[in-house]
Amino acid sequence: MKESLQPGICHTLRFRVPPSKTVPALYPESAEFQAMPEVFATGFMVGLVEWACVQAVNPHLDPHEHTVGTYVDMSHEAATPPGLEVTVTVELTHTEGRRLRFRVEAHDGIDTITRGHHDRVVVDHQRFIQKVVCKQQTIGHARADHDR
Repeated sequence: MKESLQPGICHTLRFRVPPSKTVPALYPESAEFQAMPEVFATGFMVGLVEWACVQAVNPHLDPHEHTVGTYVDMSHEAATPPGLEVTVTVELTHTEGRRLRFRVEAHDGIDTITRGHHDRVVVDHQRFIQKVVCKQQTIGHARADHDR
């Protein structure tokens, strides 16, 4: 991490909501979601906020680092139909070692759609990938043992 990774970093991300980011698109396998109206899905909204936080801190990370989300505490206060532009504003409010906390808010041009906090942790990219590969191998071994 660079010395510049300090509280006070702010970032804004704008995103026009397409039909592919609405509730029915979140889990096409879900009959319950298919019955819902085409409005910006909470799951995609959380991802958009994470994206803004990633963009905020990326210039302050070393090349071998990235961040992963660890905690989400956000409201979803208003429905946003496709075609509206969502503006996400994030501010890094606290750092403790590798742990980062952001204040987040998003607006769709008519209503505030979310506000809250999001936490991320700075990780070494290679070590993170190695842990994922190890977990995949464990799953593979467990399946092979089960199939015997």
